[in-house]
Amino acid sequence: MAHFEEGTTLDRFLMETMRAHPGATGHLLTLLKQVALAGKLCSSRVQRAGLAGMLGAAGGMNIQGEFVQKLDIYANETFKRALEHAGVCCMIVSEEDDGAVFIPPEFPVGDYIFSMDPLDGSSNIDTNASIGTIFAIHRRVSEGRDGTMADVLRPGRELVCAGYIVYGAGTVLVISTGKGVHGFTLDPTVGEFFLSHREMRLTAATRSYSCNEAYAAQWDPRLQEWLTRQKAPELGWSARYIGSLVGDFHRNLVKGGVFLYPPTAKAPKGKLRMLYEAQPLAFLAEAAGGAASDGVMPILDKVPTTLHERTPLYIGNSEAVSEIVWALAGDEGPPSGQWTRRG
Repeated sequence: MAHFEEGTTLDRFLMETMRAHPGATGHLLTLLKQVALAGKLCSSRVQRAGLAGMLGAAGGMNIQGEFVQKLDIYANETFKRALEHAGVCCMIVSEEDDGAVFIPPEFPVGDYIFSMDPLDGSSNIDTNASIGTIFAIHRRVSEGRDGTMADVLRPGRELVCAGYIVYGAGTVLVISTGKGVHGFTLDPTVGEFFLSHREMRLTAATRSYSCNEAYAAQWDPRLQEWLTRQKAPELGWSARYIGSLVGDFHRNLVKGGVFLYPPTAKAPKGKLRMLYEAQPLAFLAEAAGGAASDGVMPILDKVPTTLHERTPLYIGNSEAVSEIVWALAGDEGPPSGQWTRRG
C-alpha cells in the first residue's frame, strides 16, 4: 500500500491508489476528480450564500414532497454538469429529480452510475449549520448507451465507491472504495483537497447518540426502553444531534457515536432514502469498522425497488447498532462481535 505523507493532495492519493491496481482504467479516478470539482464549487457558493442571494426557498417542492432551497437547485445542477461531459457516467440519480437523468447525446458515456443527495440537510442552510453532499457509485451491469434501473436497484454491497462532502467550518470530502475510509480537507487558499483523516475508524463501542428525540413517543417501545437505559448516569452517554444526516454521520465517524432515524407515524417506512443516503453511508460505516441496519437486517443487504425508496436507519459504532437491533427483536443482547439479528 502506498505511503501518503503530509500534504498529499486528493489527486495524488487517487493516482497512487490507481497504480496499486494494474487493471484500473482511470475512469473512477476521473469521476472522483469531477466530484471534487463540483464540491469545490458548492463549497464556495455555500460560504457566500448570503452575499450571492442563495439563502431561502426556491418556491417549489421536489419529488420527495420537500421544500426546495435555492442551494438545492444549484448543487444538483453543479454535480450533473460536472459529470455529464466527462465520459465516465451513463446515468445520474438525484434526490431532486423524479427519474434517472441520462447523459446528453453530445457527450460520451462511461460505465458508472452516480447517485446523490446533492445537498443533504438543506433546511439548515439559513442557520449556517453543517450540510453536505452524499453520493454512491455503481458500475453498470446493463448494456447499451443509457443505464437502466437494474444498474442501481442493487444491494449496497455492490457499490464500487461511496462518500460525502460536508460543508461546515471547513469542507471535508470523505471517500471509500470498500477498503479504508479517508478524509480530505479543502484548503481554499490553494483550491485543493489535502489528505487530513487517514484510515478513519469506528471503534466497537460508543457512548454518544444522535437522534430527534421529539419523535421518541412514536418509536417502538423497545427502542424507547433502550434509549432510556443509555441515559443512566453511570453509563455516561451523551446526546449530540446536528439535524442533518451528513453532519451527524461525519461527527460520529470522527468522534464515535450512533445515529438513529426510526420509523414514525408520519414516516412508517422510515424517512431516509436508501439509494443515495442510507446505502453510501452504510458502505462507509462498514469500511470503517462500524455497522448500519434498518432494525432487522444490514442496510447493505437490502435491495431498493424504487429510486427514492425510504428506510429506517441505525448507523455508527457496531456495539450500539447491535444492541438496537437486538432490542427491537425483543432479545436481551447479542453475543460478542455479532450485530445482525438472529434468524
